Amino acid sequence: MSLFDGFLTAFKAISANGLRSFLTMLGLLIGVGSVIILISIGQGTQAGIKEEITNLGTDLLFISPGSSSESGVRGRRGSARTLFAEDVLAIREANLPGVEAAAPQLNIGNAQAIVGPLNQEIDLVGTDSDYLKVRNLSLSEGSFISSKDVSSGSLYMVLGSNIANALFPEENPIGKTIRTSFFNGRISFNFKVIGVLLPTGGESVQDDYVFIPVSSAQKRLKGLQNISGKTIINQITIKTSPNIDQETVSEFITEFLKRHHQVDEPDFTVTSQTQLLETVNEIGTTISLLLGSIAGISLFVGGIGVMNIMLVSVTERTREIGIRRAIGATGPDIALQFLIEALALSILGGIAGILIGITGSTLLNGYQIADTPLITIITPWSIILAFTVASFVGIVSGLYPAWRASLLDPITALRNQ
Repeated sequence: MSLFDGFLTAFKAISANGLRSFLTMLGLLIGVGSVIILISIGQGTQAGIKEEITNLGTDLLFISPGSSSESGVRGRRGSARTLFAEDVLAIREANLPGVEAAAPQLNIGNAQAIVGPLNQEIDLVGTDSDYLKVRNLSLSEGSFISSKDVSSGSLYMVLGSNIANALFPEENPIGKTIRTSFFNGRISFNFKVIGVLLPTGGESVQDDYVFIPVSSAQKRLKGLQNISGKTIINQITIKTSPNIDQETVSEFITEFLKRHHQVDEPDFTVTSQTQLLETVNEIGTTISLLLGSIAGISLFVGGIGVMNIMLVSVTERTREIGIRRAIGATGPDIALQFLIEALALSILGGIAGILIGITGSTLLNGYQIADTPLITIITPWSIILAFTVASFVGIVSGLYPAWRASLLDPITALRNQ
């Protein structure tokens, strides 16, 4: 029996029991579709993060508190308080080779901004005058935080474009006052708006930030100083000179800060954008495979369904098997026929699942979740993977029923019927 004849016979058997065949394929259809959709979500999330990092520029180094282990995982995450605003001043004064600018970043967290009847949750960041240069940002109007503002601890604010539009939809925010409430209203201050950033485009978080002098946060809010009075910060961003090896600059900074902190081993971590992108790639691939594996459970369940229906088919077609054996079909011929039927069911379910997966991913692309658009990217390898696994599941699920069918004795099969 040729493969063509085998598939032709298989499709006739499948069409003869249309509803049962559809219900059998349903598990595989859902499994393949889920694999494609979940992997596309993982790939889209990874691409969005990579775009966010790339949009920052290709000449940045990031210094974070806490040391790295040999595996590259930062120690004392969340509790490390080893980076200070004074470190930024020291780096600037040292004139290290390859360092063009350095800016502190203190992630103050969420606060409530109140303008008349409008109440908007904002994400406050403390920084200084170099932030614009380091992050390659521009102002649409007004001015940014100056060195004088930092030294005096002024209550000034610079708004990201989205926040400006939310709080001042129909008026110029420059010179306006925003009452900013912290800790569920227990503390509040009035900040004057001195500038608004140009939109960065895409989904950049910079458009949703509100910037204040880093010293203002230190003076107004408790818990942002250590016992020596130094201002604790979350990150220092370094802008490096063009066409310079970032690894070399990273080594200069590491050695300098070790001396400045008077430590033998770094109590901070210097990370380049290349390293960040590599980490994102690794995490993104892991997440995609994890999501795909979770969806693969449906494929496993679908495979059990194929096996069950093929075993039922063997029982129902005992007479047919006996007749075919009686006119010369061998055991392997019978086994091949049932194996082809199981594979045909899986192929049809796989094709339908691919169509469902592509349609679902397309519909989900841009869907808003917590005001953030979902990004889905359908990759050829996810389609090939899902289809290959579905076909493999079909073959494996059909092996036992095919073996059972091949062992039937023709005389016994005809007598039983």
